[in-house]
Amino acid sequence: MNRKNISRARSTKQPRPKHFLSDKVSHFTESVIREMTRQAMLYGAVNLAQGFPDFSAPNEIKQAAQQAVAADINQYAITWGAKNLRNAIARQMGVWQGITVDPEKEITVCCGSTEAMISTLLAVCNAGDEVVIFEPFYENYGPDSVLSGAKPKFVKLRPPKDASSEWTFDEKELRRAFDNHTKAIILNTPNNPTGKVFTRAELELIRDLCVKFDVLAITDEIYEHILYDGTQHISMVSLDGMRDRTVTINGMSKTYSVTGWRVGWAVAPEKITNAIRKVHDFLTVGAPAPLQEAGAAALSLPPEYYAKLAEGYRVRRDQLIPALTSAGFRCFLPRGAYYVMTDISTFGFKDDVSFAKYLVQDIGVACVPGSSFYRDPKDGAKQVRFAFCKKPQTLDEASSKLGKLRVKRKN
Repeated sequence: MNRKNISRARSTKQPRPKHFLSDKVSHFTESVIREMTRQAMLYGAVNLAQGFPDFSAPNEIKQAAQQAVAADINQYAITWGAKNLRNAIARQMGVWQGITVDPEKEITVCCGSTEAMISTLLAVCNAGDEVVIFEPFYENYGPDSVLSGAKPKFVKLRPPKDASSEWTFDEKELRRAFDNHTKAIILNTPNNPTGKVFTRAELELIRDLCVKFDVLAITDEIYEHILYDGTQHISMVSLDGMRDRTVTINGMSKTYSVTGWRVGWAVAPEKITNAIRKVHDFLTVGAPAPLQEAGAAALSLPPEYYAKLAEGYRVRRDQLIPALTSAGFRCFLPRGAYYVMTDISTFGFKDDVSFAKYLVQDIGVACVPGSSFYRDPKDGAKQVRFAFCKKPQTLDEASSKLGKLRVKRKN
């Protein structure tokens, strides 16, 4: 081949295809929870998978949102949150957690607590940092850590052995998870998916490790008002030594039954707040302005509202669990939040995914496969989660459908 032919061959050679995707996305999947909602819609099933109420939000809050829109509060709020809402958050942190918060320097309002969590992790984590996470965990925490460049490090919560016991963790395992590479621990209490409410003794152990290893506590307290059986929510930031090393994340979604409004917040010391605000600004600019004004109204509801909220969910819990037990599930009684984790061993399916598929397609009830809450899917292969934040009629319909399992069960 002469030089002219060589040159022509080189010019027609196809360029090597580029690898367009980030390596980070190979470490996690799309949300299984939200996929199960799509499955429920596809098969006309009762959706006990995704944790959103199917009943109305309080009228006072809806009216506040309507009034804000009518008053033309429709443009950008201050990036880190409307002043009325930040003032309300600071006031309620004093009432609920007993701490004083500067609404000008220590609060960032985000597009839901989900954005507050990723904004926080992006603001504090560097490549090589490690983040401790209890598992089973809310499915966002692992991917959020990966996206922020950190490595998640998991500590197991072990299911109750009987009806009188709680989800527990091994103190030695937790201590081993902390070292000089640990940047933060994510703590969700009351916990999704288990319903565990961490005790003061457990929180003080975590506090001691945070202080010893100079670790930040990032707490997801979105279910703080949904408590049962006399349990008490204790916020990590209220413990001695934690005021300057805690980011408290919360939001409107669960307490006020407005999961689609996407208004949440992060409360942190000023230096950390400044970093969170930078990330938040370039991720989303700001949360919906009129809904922030409604949030200020929501945080002004009287104490009776929260007592009624918790009691309403306690009734729903006690409505669903007997139906699940009768159908053959082993239920782990939740002490907070509005989910129940169950053991499906008696049904004889090879794993949780095949069981969840059978349940939504053949029985007409959607749940969440337990494996989506674990690093290793095998650890959740005999568990599924149900949400009971539904109307009594919805739970009745689900209970009726679950009754079919008594004859469909595979032994």
